[in-house]
Amino acid sequence: MIVTQSNTKESKKRLPGRPKKAVKKSDMLMVRMTPTERLFIENKSKAAGMKPSEWCRKAAKGAKVVPRFSTEEMGWFRSLSGLANNLNQLTHLAHVSGLFTLGLKCRALLTQIESLFTKISNHDR
Repeated sequence: MIVTQSNTKESKKRLPGRPKKAVKKSDMLMVRMTPTERLFIENKSKAAGMKPSEWCRKAAKGAKVVPRFSTEEMGWFRSLSGLANNLNQLTHLAHVSGLFTLGLKCRALLTQIESLFTKISNHDR
């Protein structure tokens, strides 16, 4: 005897439509840019064979962010600002009382400024 199959549905039913993704991209980040910046990003993404949003995500993930200035460098800049203020006051005093009386003070101040400049220029990030 031969067993025939009738028109019965299989136990696994296929769902209609596109399969669900494991990770949804549901959050959005709005960024304002100039038309030139937009063209730049679109050209770069086109050259890479990606969509602009995908290119921006990859670029953001691979970007190395360096802080603008460390706390130590900020201290140096504050000190340099104070020294510049002192130099300005000494210059004003030199115009009033004469240059030769303030020569030693100016020389000491200039050596401090030079040492700060060497610290700033030799400091690597």
